[in-house]
Amino acid sequence: MTAMHSTSRVALFPDDRSHIVVIGGGISGMSAAYELGRAASKGAPPVAVTLIEREARLGGKIVTERNGSFIIEGGPDSFMAQKPWAAELAREIGLGEELMVAAPMRRTTWVLTRGRPQPLPEGMLLIVPTRIAPFAFSPLISPFGKLRMALDLFVPARRDDGDETLADFIRRRLGNEALDRLAEPILSGIHSAECERQSIMATFPRFRDLEKRHGSLIRGMLAARRSAPPSSSAHQSPFMTLRSGMGSLVERLAQHLTARILTGRHAVALTYDPTAARPYRLRLDDGAALDADAVILATPSYAAADLVGESFPALADALRAIRYVSTATISLVYRRSEVGTPLDGYGLVIPRSEQTWINACTLSSVKFRHRAPDDYLLLRCFAGGSRRPELLACDDDELMRLAQSDLRAILGITAAPLLTRVYRWNNGNPQYDVGHLERIAALEALCPDGLLLAGAAYRGVGVPDCIKQGREAARRALEVVAAARHTSP
Repeated sequence: MTAMHSTSRVALFPDDRSHIVVIGGGISGMSAAYELGRAASKGAPPVAVTLIEREARLGGKIVTERNGSFIIEGGPDSFMAQKPWAAELAREIGLGEELMVAAPMRRTTWVLTRGRPQPLPEGMLLIVPTRIAPFAFSPLISPFGKLRMALDLFVPARRDDGDETLADFIRRRLGNEALDRLAEPILSGIHSAECERQSIMATFPRFRDLEKRHGSLIRGMLAARRSAPPSSSAHQSPFMTLRSGMGSLVERLAQHLTARILTGRHAVALTYDPTAARPYRLRLDDGAALDADAVILATPSYAAADLVGESFPALADALRAIRYVSTATISLVYRRSEVGTPLDGYGLVIPRSEQTWINACTLSSVKFRHRAPDDYLLLRCFAGGSRRPELLACDDDELMRLAQSDLRAILGITAAPLLTRVYRWNNGNPQYDVGHLERIAALEALCPDGLLLAGAAYRGVGVPDCIKQGREAARRALEVVAAARHTSP
């Protein structure tokens, strides 16, 4: 791995290797650069790779602060184990022994209902009940709401492949109360989204698939549960992380990159000339130019739009049409002797209708071991998003004060925290509005050969999805440059 400082001029590679440029040094761009570097080891012709990142560090929203015995995550704290691409990458780069799942617990998620936390009933698969007794006796849903959810067994299935909002889908199958108490805080919360605009096909296509194949979410989830392989634990968590924090992934991945890395550099424009030996030219913020055979844009879509606007105005307009919201994470450390363990679970999700300042709270040191010493409790709250965008205008002290006021009212925590951290992600969360997949297919069709898109704005926001997109973009870029070499005189 070769790093170059912001004062360096960029020279073209002196040999005749194909040159692929990756713009954006988050996990998507790093994964693309890593995959490009592996090509030679698999027998493909070697390519020269340049990775450009405007910030001084790589990793994007994956930020881990190690403060003494505390591990504080500024961005994602874990990933879904059922999506294999993050764990596969971790093992490839020698982090297999660092992988760990969340601590097994009988109850994992609580939902705030009329100001009081209520446990998600046992047997719930996401928002769908698969066990009658725990669901029937839960105070989370009213008797009428439970009856309406049970009607899912009789509501006719929608058979076409058209998209719809998450809100419309849940109302149709499970009713309004399930939407308010379960789907909005749990499913929309994952995306910091508005359920009235959120695409079901882009975010939870499995629900539509279950509906089409089984005619009912409940029947579909029961069938999935019966066919699942036996687990070593009835309460095995779906969440996986790294013992030393998610930052370990980007730190180790950086060590495996063979690319030339330009941090603190900003690509300001991209032009395209299909008749040139290298059809793409990138202009950097210091006036340097870089020619490439293929370019992978692994930036937020609005940043990609600024880059391509000169040469591809229609593509730029399509990229700018993807909405973003801003969020913040607020971490607090308490002495256990002063707060105990407020919940028997990983954390609390909060419906929009509860009108709190925070959207959710994770008991980080309960969910994952080694995040704090046993006599301390590390909590992490989430704020902003589509629910309360105005909170991002508050300073850190005010955000902390509002979070503490909710923790006092909901969990009875009155002690002063010993350590606090606020991480802000301005325009950091792309929104998958209804029709998202069709829009992505349309904007991808506007990209000429060798211009590829990867990242959270397109086909999945989680760490595994971004890794998958980065590596797939790299493979497509290699196919493009190989085809160009084959046809060149």
